[in-house]
Amino acid sequence: MRKFRKVLDGLTTSSPGATLGSPSCSSGAGTPTAAPTPKEIDVQETLVSENFQLCKTVRHGFPYQPTALAFDPVQKILAVGSRSGGVRILGRPGVDSFCQHESGAAVLQLQFLINEGALVTACADDTLHLWNLRQRRPAILHSLKFNRERITFCHLPFQSKWLYVGTERGNTHIVNIESFILSGYVIMWNKAIELSTKTHPGPVVHLSDSPKDEGKLLIGFESGTIVQWDLRGKKADFRIYYDEAIHSVGWHHEGKQFMCSHSDGSLTLWNLRNTTKPFQVTFPHGKVQKDGRKESCKPILKVEYKTTRTSEPFVIFSGGLSYDKAGRRPTLTIMHGKAITVLEMDYPIVEFMALCETPYNNEVQEPYAVVVLLEKDLIVVDLTQSSFPVFENPYPMDIHESPVTCTAYFADCPPDIIPALYSIGAKHKKTGYSQKEWPITGGTWTLGSHAYPEIIITGHADGTIKFWDASAITLQMLYKLKTSKVFEKPKPGEGRAAELVEEDPFAVQMVSWCPQSRMFCVVGISAHIILYHFSKYEANTQTVLLEVRLQCESEDVISPSENENDPCISESGSHSPQPYPRQPASPVSGTTEGIKPSIPCLKVKDKTVRVPPGYQAELVIQLQWIDGEPPQQITSLDINSAYGLLAFGNCNGLAVVDYLQKTVLLCMSTLDLYGASDPYQRLTRSPRRHRQSTSEFCMRGLSNFYSDSKKRIRTSYQSLTELSDNQQSIDMERSKSPTSVHYPTSLHNDPRILPEPVASLRASHCSPVFYLLDNVKGPGRKLSLPTDLKTDLDHVNGHCTSPTSHPCSAGKPRVPMGPEGPRLTRRGPGRPPFRKAQSAACMEISLPVSHTEGYASRRAMLQQLHGVTMYSHDEHHTTAPYCWTERATESRENSFSRSRSSSVSSIDRDTKEAITTLQFGESYGRKSDALTTPCLWVGTSLGVGLLIPMSIPTDQEERMEEPVTFGPSGAVLMLKGSVLCFAFLDCMGTLIQSPYEAWRDINAAEDPDRPRKRKLVHFSPESSQETYGDGHLAVVCSERQAKVFLMPSQSCLFVHNITESSFVLRADVVSVSNSVCLACFCANGHVMTLSLPSLRPLMDVSYLPLTDMRIARTFCFTNGGQALYLSSPTEIQRITYSQEMCDNLQEMLGELFIPIETPEVQNRGFLKGFFGGNAHTFDREELFGEAAAGKASRSLAQHIPGQGGMEGMKVAAGGAVGELARARIALDERGQRLGELEERTALMMTSAEVFSKHAHELMLKCKDKKWYQL
Repeated sequence: MRKFRKVLDGLTTSSPGATLGSPSCSSGAGTPTAAPTPKEIDVQETLVSENFQLCKTVRHGFPYQPTALAFDPVQKILAVGSRSGGVRILGRPGVDSFCQHESGAAVLQLQFLINEGALVTACADDTLHLWNLRQRRPAILHSLKFNRERITFCHLPFQSKWLYVGTERGNTHIVNIESFILSGYVIMWNKAIELSTKTHPGPVVHLSDSPKDEGKLLIGFESGTIVQWDLRGKKADFRIYYDEAIHSVGWHHEGKQFMCSHSDGSLTLWNLRNTTKPFQVTFPHGKVQKDGRKESCKPILKVEYKTTRTSEPFVIFSGGLSYDKAGRRPTLTIMHGKAITVLEMDYPIVEFMALCETPYNNEVQEPYAVVVLLEKDLIVVDLTQSSFPVFENPYPMDIHESPVTCTAYFADCPPDIIPALYSIGAKHKKTGYSQKEWPITGGTWTLGSHAYPEIIITGHADGTIKFWDASAITLQMLYKLKTSKVFEKPKPGEGRAAELVEEDPFAVQMVSWCPQSRMFCVVGISAHIILYHFSKYEANTQTVLLEVRLQCESEDVISPSENENDPCISESGSHSPQPYPRQPASPVSGTTEGIKPSIPCLKVKDKTVRVPPGYQAELVIQLQWIDGEPPQQITSLDINSAYGLLAFGNCNGLAVVDYLQKTVLLCMSTLDLYGASDPYQRLTRSPRRHRQSTSEFCMRGLSNFYSDSKKRIRTSYQSLTELSDNQQSIDMERSKSPTSVHYPTSLHNDPRILPEPVASLRASHCSPVFYLLDNVKGPGRKLSLPTDLKTDLDHVNGHCTSPTSHPCSAGKPRVPMGPEGPRLTRRGPGRPPFRKAQSAACMEISLPVSHTEGYASRRAMLQQLHGVTMYSHDEHHTTAPYCWTERATESRENSFSRSRSSSVSSIDRDTKEAITTLQFGESYGRKSDALTTPCLWVGTSLGVGLLIPMSIPTDQEERMEEPVTFGPSGAVLMLKGSVLCFAFLDCMGTLIQSPYEAWRDINAAEDPDRPRKRKLVHFSPESSQETYGDGHLAVVCSERQAKVFLMPSQSCLFVHNITESSFVLRADVVSVSNSVCLACFCANGHVMTLSLPSLRPLMDVSYLPLTDMRIARTFCFTNGGQALYLSSPTEIQRITYSQEMCDNLQEMLGELFIPIETPEVQNRGFLKGFFGGNAHTFDREELFGEAAAGKASRSLAQHIPGQGGMEGMKVAAGGAVGELARARIALDERGQRLGELEERTALMMTSAEVFSKHAHELMLKCKDKKWYQL
């Protein structure tokens, strides 16, 4: 525990952060007087480094790129291997474990040690691993690396400790499972085949012991050769040479027949009495053609031959379809007697396995289900019913049903939200599943004592939203919302917009959710926003549409003649207030006079529709197309139910919508938000005598950001535009509204619309934008990106080029032909305005970790990460001096430059200042304020934090009628890099939540005597004023640094430079261990936490190198010390950085292994055992042991000891408390195992004594009798 005190008297001169973060921010006339400030801030910080430890908790979803499958019929657990070296072990719901091979080699095959709590994995790097499953987190006990041969197939007989390993050379080796040492017994390929054979039989593709005699090993070679090897006699019993290649072999349980699948689509049945030719040859899907020949078929990749007591045997295989049936989906065929059932699958079949009642291969198998592992799904087919229905999968295997494009994580939600969502979602579940229980029921899992409500939200490329219950490290689908239902289905050939729309126009880009009020907001890739409210009742509703024009028009240059007759134009150089008229809700099909018709690619339904219970669309906001050009994608969003406001922004500017009154309150460019407080002084420095274009004004305004060479390029272009300079045109542009509605003059003079303080918040058609001509090129002037991720701006054809991502302007560039010259289009004919949705799941982009190679800056990465044009002065400052002096210190910080590679250094600079984050909350709008007011915090890509105060009517009736008004910007806070998040603390260091409205069902029947009223819940910092005086703390985090400001004085109390060599991708203020901290995830893979408010580093762990953009787009923190990201296109990985949760993780995880008695061997009867059974017990130890077989060559394989015990777990970063907790758990588990072993030993001794007694009595009874008297 540490106490921090900051005396604020003379803070500006004494604190090093004061000059960094407290610029003069007066937005009105005169100098504001500072409000009374507390004498000191006394915050008791309780978080220390020992409170943090980073570890993975659980992985959800379908294993990405699966390769192998295994099942333990006694423990009833399933294992799935993947191409990346991962192994998922699944039991009953809640039992889900993930293991990862450090080598990352693909898993070729899996073999359970049945009922032993162990698993053998064979990997593509020719290594065998033995995993210990008798602990909650499996670990490797042994590894065996083959040096000279490639592993192709493995087989482990039931209750055997000797593993058969087939290789690519055709040899078969034997490994002792207990010691993981290679036996000297080897079956060489040249001994297995006849000496007269001239060709190599190929790799070993099958190994199995005969059900009739364990001493007989059946070896299948790829070429079609089959050998039964006598292990005792070390010779071949028989050899079969078949013309077609073999893929798999399946035994009949009696050991007298076996079936093979071949590459020509045939199945051959062989009888051991006559191996010269197959007993039966069938082509299940091959028909006889007219000429008498069989049609060619695809290979049958695997076959299983399973017998039943009451009916014909099952023959189950995959593949074998005829080649002439093009386009048919992958199939699984089930042959039961004469009935043939073909099950079509949605994805290619990777592996399948029949689940049988007995683990013994010499007993009637009685299959009851088939597990089918597909490329993107896992299904289980019920074999006990003739229709072969599918079991309902209890695991969250459909996360990737449509590619995931965004994620959100909410911990400690209201307890009633999960039942409410589940009750609605349960009504829409699919039917037709098998009525039986899920057959994979292994392991145990309990809820645990540390569970609290958690919800994960995933947005998808097809516009669907999925709500998941993530409580207690499980994942269960709650509710599915389809945003596409708000829009009409696009008809083919319906206008140019339909031609330009790509296949994912509904893709979800971001979401904003208020769990308390249940208001939900979705941002789509087509620049649309949908606002939903939650209701338990169905209703007839008509969605309201608001069209917003948040676009810049760079060619709109106002001549003096236009200014003379326009009453809204102020005089040159003046900044008189021009109120922004509110835009009412527009009819769905309406267009505005004077504006060219917009062509949105999505059309909102304009009819009243019946909507089911759940989330119901209330409002749709669409950014307008201008002259056939698409709007910029939305980059930031926030909604506040207490205020009834919704704010969003993009690279053009900011818009605020009143969703209660369905009106647009504010819509303007980012530059105009500053008013007179622009920290970059983006104004003309010396008027010219000729007319100027708006782009020239913008070029001059930020000319200090560029080197002289870049200035020359820009100046050469400016000289081509023969326009005169006129300051009035600039003021005119700053006063025009970017919305599409033209209002009569009378509206501008209505004093009821907006008060005078909105003077500095005038909207603007023009935000600065630069254009680059075709001839402005140089060596290496190309940004190299994957083809599917190139944006419209990657083609420098006289249009806007962006330093980061999407098109930064919808305006058209001008060619040197004067104002009336032809325009250059930004796209060729038919070019889609939107790329295919950047699925967070689909992106596999290799990015170097170092900032000095590949992506030299975050520009190219953010092009894919944010999906938006953003300008950050971090990258653009070079050696040019600054034109202002008041913020010299801050400017030096902001001039941090990265080394740039030639592939990106040539991209021209752009002054587009994107809105990167928004936050509603109660704060002090100005330094002189004594009370908190509703405010909107705006963060930009230039590292600027703006504070916009608002005036909201408090009375409910007035709120529905009176407008919400905005004051001028009350604060301008400066940081390095794009602003990522805001948070607020009171003077005791407690997190201040944003106010919200308690949920009420607007469709519920209303009591006329008790009308419903809005119930608002506020969290104001004024509650602590008696002790600590006025004020609260504002935490602002950017890509490079974090700062803590004291409000309302706007003094910077603490500053911390988070990273110099990388940049922060995600930052959030979260609660951990009854306190708060700032959690950050950097592009170099580091996860860091900082204390609040002092910004002391508490944890810095190099956790995850950023190898692809999927991680960056989906990583998110939440309360309780948890976070998640999309580890693969199909899997969600949850992690924790809390020591407390790491200590309790063992209790929360499921148990994979349960002590179960092995089923007894069935009584085969006297005659069957006497005539056809195993005549002699096969002792493998005597045959394969070192005494009989000798030692294997040391150069053949290398033994690598593993870390399989509890002490071998990755606990290097754990503290002493964690070590003691884990040791205690290990002792408890060991004691439990010893107790169980003691009980089993006592039972065995009792059984042995009873058996000895009965044997002695039987001996006494029969010793004097002859054999014929028995």
